[in-house]
Amino acid sequence: MERYKEIERSIIKRFRKEIWRKFISGINDYDMIQPGDRIAVCISGGKDSMLLAKCMQEVQRHGKMDFSLEFIVMDPGYNQANRQKIIDNANIMNIPVKIFDSDIFNIVHDIEDSPCYLCARMRRGYLYRYAKELKCNKIALGHHFDDVIETTMMSMMYMGQFKTMMPKLHSTNFEGMELIRPLYLVKESDIKSWVRYNNLDFLQCACRFTENTDKGTQDSKRQEMKQLIEQLRKVSPVIDMNIFQSAHNVNINTVIGYQYNSEKHDFLELYPDMK
Repeated sequence: MERYKEIERSIIKRFRKEIWRKFISGINDYDMIQPGDRIAVCISGGKDSMLLAKCMQEVQRHGKMDFSLEFIVMDPGYNQANRQKIIDNANIMNIPVKIFDSDIFNIVHDIEDSPCYLCARMRRGYLYRYAKELKCNKIALGHHFDDVIETTMMSMMYMGQFKTMMPKLHSTNFEGMELIRPLYLVKESDIKSWVRYNNLDFLQCACRFTENTDKGTQDSKRQEMKQLIEQLRKVSPVIDMNIFQSAHNVNINTVIGYQYNSEKHDFLELYPDMK
């Protein structure tokens, strides 16, 4: 059996419960794909986006909906070795990628404040733009369960607000475009197990900003959250799921203030009726 077929089989068979079922549940629970969609699967070269690409291929092949896929890689200025690693892994996994270039790393390299935030925003814009050129109406990103709960915790602890990573979003700058996160329910530990099982080697961090400097980034905050959540998991194995579910079970009667779109509200508006 060719290696890419073994990799595909591992998703459906060996990791059916941990990855495949949760991937399908995420798509169905949050209504991510509709017939006629043309979806740009965005590949960074890391484990998450590569798994996403294979899962999207599988659901297109075995699913009941008629939709099309494009697999796009934006090169923001990778060194040649990292770019080649992405190409080699795409060949191993039988993913027909389309690579386009940008100069994002050069733009953000000398920026002192929040270079990672700016880089992420710019990368998203480039991906939307290229996806639209390919006549796509959606982009799919490889964010997973742990990204969601880490974002929730970071929001509370460092921003003073309750905000989570949404399973899908309408683009505010590219009309008619939507972002989806099909790995929303898949845990990072299971993705790592899948990588080890298939003896795969993906990019870790190919950022040129952190490659040659010791400057801190917002990723250090995410690492803090990863470590904190790992400690909490030792206290209770359901704590991570409780963090995740908290964004699904908000009791508005016990919320002091909230924002809908850009309009802020206060519990005192509803207080007279809270009897």
